[in-house]
Amino acid sequence: MVTEITAPEPLGTTLLDELRAAVTGAVLDPGDPEWDVARLPWNRLVDQQPLALVVAADAADVAATVRWAARNGVTVSAQPNGHGASAALDGTVVVRTAALGDIWVDADARVARVGAGVRWGDLQTALDGTGLTALIGSNPDVTVVGYSLSGGLSWFSRAYGPGAASIRAAEVVDASGALRWVRSDDPADADLLWALRGGGGEFALVTALEIELHPAPRIYGGLLGYPAEAAGPVLRAFLDVTRSAPEELTAWFTLMHLPDAPFIPAELRGLSLAVVTATYLGDAEAGERLLAPLRAAGPVLRDTFRVVAPGEVGLLAEEPVDPVPAVLAGTRLHGFDDDAVDELLRVAGAGSGTPLLQVQLRHVGGALARERVPAAAGTADEPYLLTGLTIVPSPDLAPLVSAALDQLFTTFAPWSTGTAPLTFLDRDESIRRAYPAATVDRLRAVKAAVDPTGIFRGNRPVDG
Repeated sequence: MVTEITAPEPLGTTLLDELRAAVTGAVLDPGDPEWDVARLPWNRLVDQQPLALVVAADAADVAATVRWAARNGVTVSAQPNGHGASAALDGTVVVRTAALGDIWVDADARVARVGAGVRWGDLQTALDGTGLTALIGSNPDVTVVGYSLSGGLSWFSRAYGPGAASIRAAEVVDASGALRWVRSDDPADADLLWALRGGGGEFALVTALEIELHPAPRIYGGLLGYPAEAAGPVLRAFLDVTRSAPEELTAWFTLMHLPDAPFIPAELRGLSLAVVTATYLGDAEAGERLLAPLRAAGPVLRDTFRVVAPGEVGLLAEEPVDPVPAVLAGTRLHGFDDDAVDELLRVAGAGSGTPLLQVQLRHVGGALARERVPAAAGTADEPYLLTGLTIVPSPDLAPLVSAALDQLFTTFAPWSTGTAPLTFLDRDESIRRAYPAATVDRLRAVKAAVDPTGIFRGNRPVDG
């Protein structure tokens, strides 16, 4: 569903001049010729309407912006490169932190420090040859900081937990405009660090993170593509494999309906496919033994499985990195039985007529069900996550897509917990669908303590 946007009151010339004088980076406002492109997030379906954009040159610019905002009663939001956008950022000054691109790795200590603009592909490439990985998601273009603050569901979360739990320390600009580090060894920062580990951008503007790295001496991964008519046997084999899979193996099953569009490889345009994508923290031989039932489940049209370096992990799912108009939503499932198989094939398989580009069943659980460190991201012991995704080339098609997602999630209500990870909420949904009431209450209490005047606004406000 597309939300109707009401344009906020613009900032006056005096305030904008003061802000420009305070920072060395660029300040853009609705009067600038490039505004209508610059203000847009990665998801072009979200028509966000900020008051201004600060393209920060460094952490000092971020701090100066927050001090300016505190003096003038303006709300600020961080958006490194536009992922995770929602209408909540309307009426704020959006701080773009893409220029904060420093990466520091201590392989012996298994720790990395990254600026707020560092993208996952860049960090993972820096880890090539170390035998270590960070908890990267499925797309190399997403920033490490934005992903980690929002929970972070990784290819390796079944083995090592959510990305948020790997945050060891954070460099932040707090509500007073002070640039400082929030560390796990400082009891005074315990609540704030807990909130930063999955609570989003409501508590401070984060300029850098120090994160834990994890052993990955060998990584095997790729995808298998099958004709749509093999979807039933492949899905059943996927369920058999995942029910007994070790935590080192993560696999997704996807029903994919590819449009006849230029960004799709010519040989795949207009096709419906069943796809299994997986990673294994181990050698190819052991990975192939685990995947054998899937290889036998149907004719394989495409096979990209290979030994990969950490820097290649973000490419395995072959997700787009260029901005697109899209809708993504998900729900956790407490199980997936034979009836669920039949329903998934009915509403999303070949011949269903669904407008969704893909419907995906992700195997989760494992270490996600165990608390590693105190974190707002919490634990989740559900074995599967069901998601729907589609590209929406025109806003006029949004109601059709919304209806298809409603149908998908209504169909799976008997298997659904009604919850979803923070990054799999539809863009107008409340944080309350991601976290238990007690977690949301604690997040609100932390917000009141560290940001009593409400200077910071994340894409999922804790009072929403």
